[in-house]
Amino acid sequence: MLRGGGRPAEDRPTLTDLYHAHRLGLVRMAVLLVDHQDLAEDVVQEAFTQLYQRHGEHLDDLDNALGYLRTAVVNGARSMLRRRRTAREYVPPHEADAPSAEDHAVLNDEHRRVLVALQELTPRQREVLVLRYWSDMSEAQIAEALGLSRGAVKSTASRALDALEKHLEKVR
Repeated sequence: MLRGGGRPAEDRPTLTDLYHAHRLGLVRMAVLLVDHQDLAEDVVQEAFTQLYQRHGEHLDDLDNALGYLRTAVVNGARSMLRRRRTAREYVPPHEADAPSAEDHAVLNDEHRRVLVALQELTPRQREVLVLRYWSDMSEAQIAEALGLSRGAVKSTASRALDALEKHLEKVR
């Protein structure tokens, strides 16, 4: 009934016949391979689905349907075990702890104080500091952008930082 070698096509079992006759045995075999009944049932169901998609309900052109199913179950179980092993070995990348609400409040307060202190500087001092620390420009680039010498940029930045520091100390 299962091998079909030399039997006429009408004597060969259908997929439904194989399912009713061998599903439980194949599930038992798969349970021994994957250690979980629900996963084993999925593997067996997938094997029957593949057989149906490939050959249909009537297995006229398949000589050993049960052998095909056993091989499909073993291969499906191997795939399941590989996926499980990969999932177990996966270590998600470490994410840095998110800043707390208090950190945001302190940071926002500090930013606000720096912005207020920047307004106390002269326009040239503010321009030099913003271009240097906000836009990350070099002294040569700032000198070119503002039409100043590099020495003037250095001295203006130094005086601006001193004034900024004094203003921030007063606010604390």
